[in-house]
Amino acid sequence: MHRLRRAMGLRESQEPVSAPNPEFDHPWRPVTWSENNKSEMLRELRNFQPGAPEVRELKILLHGPVGAGKSSFINSVNTVLQGYNTTAALANSAAGKSFTIEFKYHKLKKDRPGSFYPFIFTDIMGLEPEDLNGVHTEDIIKIIQGHVKSGYSFNPLKPIDKGDPKYISNISLKDRVHCLVSVLPADKISIITDEVIQKMRAVREQARGLGVPQVVIMSQVDRSCPLVKETTNKIYTSRKIKEK
Repeated sequence: MHRLRRAMGLRESQEPVSAPNPEFDHPWRPVTWSENNKSEMLRELRNFQPGAPEVRELKILLHGPVGAGKSSFINSVNTVLQGYNTTAALANSAAGKSFTIEFKYHKLKKDRPGSFYPFIFTDIMGLEPEDLNGVHTEDIIKIIQGHVKSGYSFNPLKPIDKGDPKYISNISLKDRVHCLVSVLPADKISIITDEVIQKMRAVREQARGLGVPQVVIMSQVDRSCPLVKETTNKIYTSRKIKEK
């Protein structure tokens, strides 16, 4: 019968293919969601101290495309540590251009006045495809190396040089970045340009050459998956997030 149908130009009937379940039965990454586990992690952070005596605070640098949610991530971490909503870093992920134009450190307060956690976040201008816009990759590399002071204003056309008053010539371990965090927006990963990816890769290769530990964070997961928008506890059972 199927030969006859083919000879007559008729298509074979096909069984409809059902869409895969958007949620896995078991988490693809085990995580313990409990108040006890959260309290234990917060306790470890409160008691944490850098291993090197000359380093009083670890510098964590966030970089990624414009609108990736770098500033929002800093605010989220601070909110968890403080126990209430905070906006230490101004954020506007919906803007087409980078909202951050100045290099600055964000210290996170502890429970006592004048006391801070021994790690600080560095928020920088976002990466853009065009060389006329966004942070210059040489500026990011100089920050990783420890050559840039807080308060430096980014110029997409001209990276910092030794003649700049914000340039640090004599650097030590405490001036360097101790962890590089690459932030990628889950809802926009497929449309990040090759130019931005190449810039991020160049920065990561430089950081690797300096022995700087690296972490990749997927932001804005709630915008990418309805399950996660409903509850973040489903982030590791979401098929869509895993496929990202």
